Amino acid sequence: MIIEKVLGNLHDLPPDAGEYAGLHREKVVLPSAELVKRIQRVTTDHGKELGIRLPAGSADLRDGDILHVADTNMIVVSVLPTDVLVIAPRSIHEMGVVAHSLGNRHLQAQFFDSSSEYGAEVMVCAYDHTVEDYLKHVGVPYNRQERVMPVPFRHAEHSH
Repeated sequence: MIIEKVLGNLHDLPPDAGEYAGLHREKVVLPSAELVKRIQRVTTDHGKELGIRLPAGSADLRDGDILHVADTNMIVVSVLPTDVLVIAPRSIHEMGVVAHSLGNRHLQAQFFDSSSEYGAEVMVCAYDHTVEDYLKHVGVPYNRQERVMPVPFRHAEHSH
């Protein structure tokens, strides 16, 4: 079977999910780095092989994306947690210093406000031991967590 479009996302549906309520959920389990690939071969948790061939310009895959729906079954994307550092600076100055330092390393970051699942204004980046050492050295609050990220980290493009 070749998947050529995403049918929707479970996280965007109401809790009762209407037409999807009661369907068995077969999963394609992917690490975050694989979400950016438009063309790939995957295997569900039931051993079914699928090809994914999304059109150019398609959005990255996300946790909960619905790839296929049949009579009593649906196939959805399930993203593995990513090892991340959740950085919670105490002031805008501290945030600026940290963001500048990490930006110089071309490290990808995602930002969340206090209404997010983190419950605070935080910056999240993929775990890196040198970043953790830097945060310890400058005394910025952080913690290491395993998280399913809403969007994958991408390599930062740049030129000098």
